[in-house]
Amino acid sequence: MAHESEARASESDREIVITRVFDAPRHLAWRAFTDPRHIVMWWGPKGFTTTILEMDVRPNGVWRHVMHGPDGTDYPNNSVFKEVVRPERIVYSIGGGRAGDAPVSGEATWTFDEVAPGKTRVTIRMVFPKPEDFARVVRDHGAVEGGRQTLERLDGHMAKMAAGD
Repeated sequence: MAHESEARASESDREIVITRVFDAPRHLAWRAFTDPRHIVMWWGPKGFTTTILEMDVRPNGVWRHVMHGPDGTDYPNNSVFKEVVRPERIVYSIGGGRAGDAPVSGEATWTFDEVAPGKTRVTIRMVFPKPEDFARVVRDHGAVEGGRQTLERLDGHMAKMAAGD
């Protein structure tokens, strides 16, 4: 279903940008991200599952979830939605990490751009307060590859959504 994929650490030493074009309409990608029943089906890298504790997709709304790694490690996350512009953009604080470790903080922006009828480019942009925070999420959490895998899982889930699952 996906058309192209790109992931990179940008020229900035605090930013990760991951982009993928999907053979899916923008409203479907938006729903997959904003509906807790859908996001739990694809959120996180391969082998991860997610438990949503709270997800209030509106400005100042709280998003609390726990990502469960395939090795049994839990990654509690506490975020706040800063901007929600349906169906174009969602901005939220990043707050989480491996249970027992110092939390990672930053900001994530997801954009949903219609690039052609039935084709949507999703871009994830994560910005961290300090270069050391960026280095830690790339090195210790595999954020770039994890982001790629997350978008792969989104692709598979949107195919099921489009088929009527």
